[in-house]
Amino acid sequence: MEKKLHLVSLGCTKNLIDSEVMLGRLSNYKITSQADDADVIIVNTCGFIDAAKQESIQTILDLHQSRKDDSLLVMSGCLSERYKEQLTKELKEVDIFTGVGDYDKIDELIARRENRFSPRTYLIKDQDRVITGSNYHAYIKLSEGCNQQCSFCAIPHFKGKLQSRPLSDIKSEVQKLVGQGFYDFSFISQDSSSYLRDFDQKDGLIQLIDEIESVKGVKSARILYLYPSTLSDDVLYKIIDSPIFHNYFDMPIQHISENMLKIMKRGSGQKIIKHQLEIMRNAPDAFVRTSIIAGHPGEKDEDFKELCDFLKDFDFDRINVFAYSDEEGTKAQRMEEEKIPSDIIDKRIAKLNKIIDKKIQKSLQNEMNKEIDIVVCGQSSEHEFFLGAKKLSWAEDIDGEILINENETNNEPVIGKTYKAKVTQVAGDKLVATLTKES
Repeated sequence: MEKKLHLVSLGCTKNLIDSEVMLGRLSNYKITSQADDADVIIVNTCGFIDAAKQESIQTILDLHQSRKDDSLLVMSGCLSERYKEQLTKELKEVDIFTGVGDYDKIDELIARRENRFSPRTYLIKDQDRVITGSNYHAYIKLSEGCNQQCSFCAIPHFKGKLQSRPLSDIKSEVQKLVGQGFYDFSFISQDSSSYLRDFDQKDGLIQLIDEIESVKGVKSARILYLYPSTLSDDVLYKIIDSPIFHNYFDMPIQHISENMLKIMKRGSGQKIIKHQLEIMRNAPDAFVRTSIIAGHPGEKDEDFKELCDFLKDFDFDRINVFAYSDEEGTKAQRMEEEKIPSDIIDKRIAKLNKIIDKKIQKSLQNEMNKEIDIVVCGQSSEHEFFLGAKKLSWAEDIDGEILINENETNNEPVIGKTYKAKVTQVAGDKLVATLTKES
């Protein structure tokens, strides 16, 4: 009888890629959405911030309650790696533990019922992955680890230093996926603008863009997670000049106050960040996304006001805001005397969210009456009578949904296909559009 597998991937899209590698190694299993019907259950955990840790542990406990008596429960990923000694002793519900170094050996670990934590983070190679959630888009990981020393981040402590994938491996993976029908790619890493710096090559993204543009069948691409201190103007203008890579700029600035940028050890000052953002904003059809941390130790009222004023003035299209949380082993955790009370952090988050809502509305209103390139994603999240779509340049899942309520083409829309669409309305946090023609 064919064995069944249930996999839960938590956290970031980098985790999702690792989960897809595991699915590729376990292709002899039948995937099931029902945990209580699975012979093997894998939870690929996130250990980045406190809320993600709690979600990972709760998911493990919930799945244990519902699983079959003879099933195997496997815990992998960042949380498992970061707290391996504690978890292997205390979390008796789990049968197999593994961290961030053995995704390509998951079939062996299950067969042997063996725990394993390799000394190095797994660097994806040219091997089969099972792409999930899309028939046209895939994430491509550029590197593992990070050389930055941000005060609030523990990732370098358990993922290690930067390890860039060879460019030939990345190109080969993209070519293989194009052969399977994928045409839209998001390139990601912890600090994408540091790609190839561990090979003593500055601006490795320029080489990446050249190579990906040479792959026949790639129609659409974007780079996620640029880092101010390792990002050059040359890379920005290379993206702007590219016929394949969208003017999609995802650069988490975390703050704008000079004082806070120094405390956070971001490596770039306010002047550089503002210069980079202006280049991004002035690019044709640009989309600019960032992330902010509120309540980092040492954030004074005047720092927060400066951040709010900047976010009001600069037209970001999307902004993620995170409440500061202590992470073991970080410099920020040790700043006891400068910690911000949780009630003040909550108030700051609420104020930021009001600014963010207005910015998103302005960004959406800017699309009104335009004919844009979209891709049909399936049934909408709103109602079965609407199709769900996204602007082709937007990143998968995170930038919003376009509701398609009318179709002026002569054919039934196809999931994963690109179309021209006329934006007719802004409905809450979504655009409403009419398909006008196939593209």
